[in-house]
Amino acid sequence: MAELTPRQIVQELDRYIVGQDAAKRAVAVAIRNRWRRQNLAPDLRKDVTPKNIIMIGPTGVGKTEIARRLAQLVGAPFLKIEATKYTEVGYHGRDVESMVRDLTEIAIGMVRQEQRGLVETKAKERVNERILDLLLPQSNTWDPEHPEEEDRHQRTRDKMKARLEAGEMEDRLVELTVDQKAVPVQIFSNLGMEQMDVDFQNMFERIMPKQSQQRQIPIREARRVLLEQEAEALIDRQVVTEKAIELVENQGIIFVDELDKICGPQSTHGPDVSRQGVQRDLLPVVEGTTVNTRYGPVRTDYVLFIAAGAFHLSKPSDLMPELQGRFPIRVELTDLKREDFLRILTEPKHALTKQYAELLATEGVHLDFTRDGIEALADIAFEVNRTNQNIGARRLHTILERVVEEISFDGPDLKNKHVVIDGHYVRDKLTAIIEKEDLSKFIL
Repeated sequence: MAELTPRQIVQELDRYIVGQDAAKRAVAVAIRNRWRRQNLAPDLRKDVTPKNIIMIGPTGVGKTEIARRLAQLVGAPFLKIEATKYTEVGYHGRDVESMVRDLTEIAIGMVRQEQRGLVETKAKERVNERILDLLLPQSNTWDPEHPEEEDRHQRTRDKMKARLEAGEMEDRLVELTVDQKAVPVQIFSNLGMEQMDVDFQNMFERIMPKQSQQRQIPIREARRVLLEQEAEALIDRQVVTEKAIELVENQGIIFVDELDKICGPQSTHGPDVSRQGVQRDLLPVVEGTTVNTRYGPVRTDYVLFIAAGAFHLSKPSDLMPELQGRFPIRVELTDLKREDFLRILTEPKHALTKQYAELLATEGVHLDFTRDGIEALADIAFEVNRTNQNIGARRLHTILERVVEEISFDGPDLKNKHVVIDGHYVRDKLTAIIEKEDLSKFIL
């Protein structure tokens, strides 16, 4: 994070997302402010909280993608959740605090993977020794009067080790005890594991007996099973927990989508539990609270919250004033124009046209998108969005899938493996659908 300036963050996001400069600048500054905060004096640092962001814009313009790519860029634990998933505590739905528990689980996985990389070399050495023990079990009775037996055993072991490292014995079968972890979740399927007391959940997992099974498996598969066991044994769980909690508290990003679905004018028919209730529950988590997780308490004071919503039927000012105050930065994402669709089809690192070309190249089919073919795709996507529901860049998936459907189906059997997708080809596949209004609404 220290190496990335806001300008460099925006340049990296530009490789994957077209346009939306205001949103990119806002998130780039938010991430840079985290690095700046880490370099403040400790007494000042504790008072500097992140400035949360609301992204306002229609579906399919890049709100989620900006947040997801940003988290990947800086290696921060990232969780995307829909606000509509939660309801006020006491009513059917998930507890709002469960988002912090989910984020902590993600951080635990990230740190565990990082620690695994550190112990992997030592774990591989131990795996080789364990495989040798399976191939040549050590004799329990060592006779001091016959030391040559021990020497012979060691020489055989050394030869076996050399063959093992050369990869000559990968198909040989060994007998291995494999642990099968019991899955107690089904017992509480109606209750939901996140609503159980976290300590009780831990205790329940510990008291369930582990089932083990003797299996005859090839050495190549045994190596994978043993590597998992040895790496797990070498990783210090306490270090993983401490690092993960620190990562969540200082680097965590929670993306709250569909925020507009839980706001609206005040209900005139009694308490509106599905909207105002969720906002009230969301407020302390965004404001900064301590959430009990199975790994210990986690503070949310410095977690960055990025909210998003289309706000077609409501507006950010319909949110509770207290919640509005916790999202001081607001950026508006613009509708996609024809020129944006053109850029989306060609500029990003993994543009849709490149994805389809590479997918069909696996079958030996060479898909060639011409300039006028891409322009035709952009024109039709823009027109369908304008006349039907505007679903942003996701419209391109629908249209492209329809255009290449026949090639995808016949790909393995095509005699001519070179297919040119030009303007005429695109219109030939789509014009009949677009002209029939009812059909276009159904299919596109």
